[in-house]
Amino acid sequence: MHQLGLSNIYGIENHGLRNLRNVYWNYSPPALVEEAICRGEGQLSKTGALIVNTGQHTGRSPKDKYIVEGGPQKDDLIWWGKVNRPIKEEQFNRLHAKLIGYLQGRDVFVQDMHVGAHPDFQMPIRIITEKAWHSLFAHDLFIRVPPEEQKYHQPEFTLIDCPDFIADPETDGTRSGTFIMVNFTSRLILIGGTSYAGEIKKSIFTIMNYVLPLKGVLSMHCSANVGADDDVALFFGLSGTGKTTLSSDPERRLIGDDEHGWSDTGVFNFEGGCYAKTIRLRADLEPIIWEATHRFGAVLENVIYDSHTREIDFDSEERTENTRGAYPIDYVANRVAEGYAGHPKNIFFLSADAFGVLPPISRLTPEQAMYYFLSGYTAKLAGTEKGLGNEPQATFSTCFGAPFLPLSPSIYVELLGKKIQQHNVQVWLINTGWTGGEYGIGKRVPLPYTRAMIRAALSGKLADVPMQQEPFFGLWVPEYCPDVPSEILLPQAAWQDEKAYSRQAKYLIEQFEKNFVECGTGVSAEIVAAGPHYA
Repeated sequence: MHQLGLSNIYGIENHGLRNLRNVYWNYSPPALVEEAICRGEGQLSKTGALIVNTGQHTGRSPKDKYIVEGGPQKDDLIWWGKVNRPIKEEQFNRLHAKLIGYLQGRDVFVQDMHVGAHPDFQMPIRIITEKAWHSLFAHDLFIRVPPEEQKYHQPEFTLIDCPDFIADPETDGTRSGTFIMVNFTSRLILIGGTSYAGEIKKSIFTIMNYVLPLKGVLSMHCSANVGADDDVALFFGLSGTGKTTLSSDPERRLIGDDEHGWSDTGVFNFEGGCYAKTIRLRADLEPIIWEATHRFGAVLENVIYDSHTREIDFDSEERTENTRGAYPIDYVANRVAEGYAGHPKNIFFLSADAFGVLPPISRLTPEQAMYYFLSGYTAKLAGTEKGLGNEPQATFSTCFGAPFLPLSPSIYVELLGKKIQQHNVQVWLINTGWTGGEYGIGKRVPLPYTRAMIRAALSGKLADVPMQQEPFFGLWVPEYCPDVPSEILLPQAAWQDEKAYSRQAKYLIEQFEKNFVECGTGVSAEIVAAGPHYA
């Protein structure tokens, strides 16, 4: 076995891996790009980004995610069910042994990283992959360890990722050949049967969503930025709702684009990079993401390109709607270098409403904030998960991140409620979806209008604007907003057919009420009353 690069005294054998061919320790982006190209894993774009194809999996596989039951975690706190499927430890161990056997005689790439930017909550991790480009992805996405510290880095959690290893459902107890397994006992994560790099990112997020709330720190699926007056803003939302786009504001410094913690001292990023959707990416509308994804060391997943010129066609969804760009946060010039800041003054819940019913912006009461946080409504866009069709599907994802929550939702909701009250935070609901009609009839809210509404909220320009209560959802909608046409602010006024709007509103309210029967167990009567109720 040949050890190459900056190796570690906490060796690979500590993970049961032996008789490997080559171990590539903590390789730099140039070395990893070279390895990826030599191995046929990808090609360079015209500007130097690495272009890769993730194969049949162009999004996450949530039905193939498991947590080992009976470990040191408090099983009564685990949110067992369709999100967290239990698997027995002996099944995990058997699959782990097969994976170790599979890797014998093969090359692996190791990245020793950190997760959690704040020093009080930082956790050492290790990512072991069989693909060079996955190692580059890990290097881009997580917090990099200084070279002088890599030798002594000892991980608290280790992730082993083998896309080409396929499980046998009959003998391994899995649903399919794909698996994402978390074992809190051995502090080990196994991934196989999928090349979609988002599984690596979200598995580590799942770990943080377990560890931190039990310490009183709220873990959040949100982006965050800070203004010139040190005013922090959070943006909650599922994939495709605009977290990365809206937080990447040239006028504000980026803390992070997707995963954060909220402690007693403020907000901190979990990661050291960004993972942006790139479908229909435009330099004039998203200049920060455009520039970052065109740099050497960035990874572009499933984009279509000209094989001769290597120009990227960001408008093409030939392979998937869920095209992605991964890059270090260092590629964002206007960022918070240390990765943490103070407490937020404003929180934005982002929902891409495919029904065109929700207002483009509305102000929430504290009780409404808890209701809509629990509901986590949006329309999942095609490609973010395997099995979605070509059209958006209305969905509810508790706390805007149900697939990554190992604990009961009540734990996250209670933490958010306490922090909103303690720090007097204003919460807004933003519809980044459709207006003037449902998907296919109406139009998507233009990005410049959404940016203008958020700027107005952040600057306090909506503080004294008269608010009218929307009759279906009880949401408080500003009568006007700078740089936004007033006719789109109240959704029913933007529809040509008022009766059609009422039908859509009634249907969506029924979906909210149906969903809340499952996710709203144990919440106060005030929170229940804050939801929509069709008269």
